[in-house]
Formats: sequence, C-alpha cells, structure tokens
Amino acid sequence: MTEHIAEVSACSVGSCGFNHDGCTAFGITIGGTQDHASCATFIDTNTMGGLPKVLAHVGACQRSECVHNNNLMCEARDVKVGPGREAADCLTYEHS
Repeated sequence: MTEHIAEVSACSVGSCGFNHDGCTAFGITIGGTQDHASCATFIDTNTMGGLPKVLAHVGACQRSECVHNNNLMCEARDVKVGPGREAADCLTYEHS
C-alpha cells in the first residue's frame, strides 16, 4: 500500500468552484470511465468553495487501470487537472 498521497499540483479548469489559483478542495476523487479519467470533484459553478488556501490531494482514484493506481490510491508524484474530453480531466492518467 502506498504511503504517498498525490497532491493536485495544477488545475486549469476555470469554471470549477474549487479552483482559485489552484485547487482548494481538501481532496479530490478521480473518476471517469474505462480509458478516461476525470475529476469527479469538479463543480461547474461561480460560487467559490473549498478551503482558504491550496491544499488539495487525491483522496481516491477509481481508475484501477491507471499505472499510478495502487489499491485505489494515486502513487503519482503529483496530479494535474485540466480540460480534455470533459471539462475537468486527470491529465496525469496513464492506462496500464
């Protein structure tokens, strides 16, 4: 089991309520479908949410086929979220 908790080092999704010069959610969940990973914590809103400073980490990863996934935890050094197939994709995702 991993002892590392991947931080969210970058988020370029301008319409997310948690993105204020970085992700201010305490933790995000990576979801999506087979061969595609998205940020399941993404909320398309103008309302500002989250913590007063950037602390986000990946709390859980549902993409068990990702090379960084170990027991539903992300072992990547860090995770970047940005537009892709959906508004907020995990850009660090790599299919094994």
